[in-house]
Amino acid sequence: MVSVNSTMLALGTPAPDFDLVDAVSGENFSLESFKGKAGVLIMFISRHCPYVKHIEDELAKIGADYGDKVSIVAIGSNPQETYPDDAPEMLKEQAERCGFNFPYLYDGATQEAALAYTAACTPDFFLFDEQAKLYYRGQLDGSRPRGENQPPVTGEDLRAALDQLLSGADAPETQIPSLGCNIKWAEGKAPTYFNH
Repeated sequence: MVSVNSTMLALGTPAPDFDLVDAVSGENFSLESFKGKAGVLIMFISRHCPYVKHIEDELAKIGADYGDKVSIVAIGSNPQETYPDDAPEMLKEQAERCGFNFPYLYDGATQEAALAYTAACTPDFFLFDEQAKLYYRGQLDGSRPRGENQPPVTGEDLRAALDQLLSGADAPETQIPSLGCNIKWAEGKAPTYFNH
């Protein structure tokens, strides 16, 4: 397993569009589908990654706590051919088991959404404001699945960013990169920012 940091895309970057199928409902979604609330939280996650398993219950709680105020969407970008645990039917299993109340889109066929967002790891979080400009990209919190004396999973960094966005405040000055398993790039798809 390779652990990598998020790329820390420049704040203010417009959210790239996408057109992906929800692994749970089978519906198609684009960026336009999520406009109309105070912001859009896009989370690149996976089912097999230990970093995501460590926080998946907190992701469900964030969906419950903020889903009426901001649009939330998860995207799985690992190709099912090499990672069958991340195939659409397995993402659906994860979503139902964890109680996700947000769409879980499958990007593994082309990985175009991950490339457009410069997503590098799972989990990788991108919070956009009402104008679809990047407001926060960083860690959920300081907890990690390995190592002794880990802090509990609280979601405090992402929750603070969500609260600031909803209050109309400027973006958090301190944004710590997320850390997780690298996105599993299909042959020939690895972007220039992936250096392993």
